[in-house]
Amino acid sequence: MSDSIEYVDYTDESMMADIQRLVSKDLSEPYSVYTYRYFLHNCPRFCICAYARSPANDSERTMIATIVCKLEGEGDAMQGYMAMLAVDKDYRKLGIGKKLVTMVIDRMVEDGCKEVMLETEVRSHFFVILQ
Repeated sequence: MSDSIEYVDYTDESMMADIQRLVSKDLSEPYSVYTYRYFLHNCPRFCICAYARSPANDSERTMIATIVCKLEGEGDAMQGYMAMLAVDKDYRKLGIGKKLVTMVIDRMVEDGCKEVMLETEVRSHFFVILQ
């Protein structure tokens, strides 16, 4: 099944409804469209979506996961922030979330990021220090 997953960078607002659908289904905090736009318009490089291709028709695909992040700061003080990560319940335990996180962190490191913060419902903040 993982070979039918395609990872796509955020390109434009045509992806917004699917991103909102995924995030609002699983995360308890409701986000306004302005919150999504803040992240997606300011840091599109740090939003990646995963699509599952239809077994019956390879040209049909459905968004099944997304990660929405930002990178801010200057010089040695670059900090990443993972705002939203959602994987459709039917596609969990396949490594899709891990793949999205790895892809984003790799991009952040390329851009000089030194630490990444993930806000979770269980812990208010979780930091990863990058070398």
